[in-house]
Amino acid sequence: MLKRLAPLAVLVFTLGAADDGPLAGRVAGEPVECLANFETNATAQIIDARTIAYSRTANRTWITHPQGACTGLQPFRTLVVERRGSQLCSGDRFRTISATSSVPSGQCRFGRFTPYDKVASR
Repeated sequence: MLKRLAPLAVLVFTLGAADDGPLAGRVAGEPVECLANFETNATAQIIDARTIAYSRTANRTWITHPQGACTGLQPFRTLVVERRGSQLCSGDRFRTISATSSVPSGQCRFGRFTPYDKVASR
């Protein structure tokens, strides 16, 4: 009997943890190619090996996924962005660096940026 309950407990824990993520209570909008100047001044956070979040306000978070593999993309690393012009666009290059090393990762490229807006409570 215990063997049947263990997988269910893990599933419930995983689903509960997802509700606390950076996109909890948010709805996705249409992806865009570039972020305007004010949005690139946002705080960047590496969520996981395939996801970067940009936030400037509590109401909107932008999510991007790198184009192809990006070996240095890990939480708690710092993004070093090579921006060309006044916007941050899909295809722009970035690297990551850890706090304990001065050696950056290989180059990666941003994908499209998807806005996630907080759902208004009623």
